[in-house]
Amino acid sequence: MKLLLDATLCQGYGVCQEKAPAQIELDDFGYAAILAPEVPAGGEAAAEAAVAACPNRALRLEPRR
Repeated sequence: MKLLLDATLCQGYGVCQEKAPAQIELDDFGYAAILAPEVPAGGEAAAEAAVAACPNRALRLEPRR
């Protein structure tokens, strides 16, 4: 699955990075940035938690094709 970010919706709360630190980093201003869109094996639960925690729904998961 892929973890995708709509940067226009991100407000820099940082809760996503707390849930998935291996997949999301915060820039110098506190906004989310995806380290690698492809969710690694074993990282699915963290990615799902990050998506669920985002108050602005800036993150979404896309299934593998």
